[in-house]
Amino acid sequence: MKVATQARDVVLVEDDPHDARLILRVLQKQYPSHHIALLRDGAEAMASFSAPDAVLPKVIMLDLKLPKLTGLEVLRRLRADDRTRAVPVVILTSSRLDQDLRAAYDLGANSFVTKPIAWQEFNEVVTELAEYWIALNQDAGEATASTSA
Repeated sequence: MKVATQARDVVLVEDDPHDARLILRVLQKQYPSHHIALLRDGAEAMASFSAPDAVLPKVIMLDLKLPKLTGLEVLRRLRADDRTRAVPVVILTSSRLDQDLRAAYDLGANSFVTKPIAWQEFNEVVTELAEYWIALNQDAGEATASTSA
């Protein structure tokens, strides 16, 4: 799969075309030099991450309500794989259910954010998520690179 071998800073797993467009717009405006990949269902995400030559991203933004494999199932599989276990996963969902929140954290999500409905709030939330996970957070790959230098 071609997307699996390309450098990716952010992988967005989102099936809603409207939400995907809004999130991509914010991310590309804030980080124009970063590569952001869009995957549209859970099966595509798992195929991408499990490819032998997959380049893992700094962060995965994962919706819960996905076709083929749910976001929770994707998260379960990511955490069960030694290669993807340490990749930060931010659940970005419209769900407001306590059971989804608990399940996501029980499976190892790094963050759980409910998508706001209003555009301005949506823009602010995605901007803040990107600022933290792309600009501020140090990932496991950076720790490995700094210890081997």
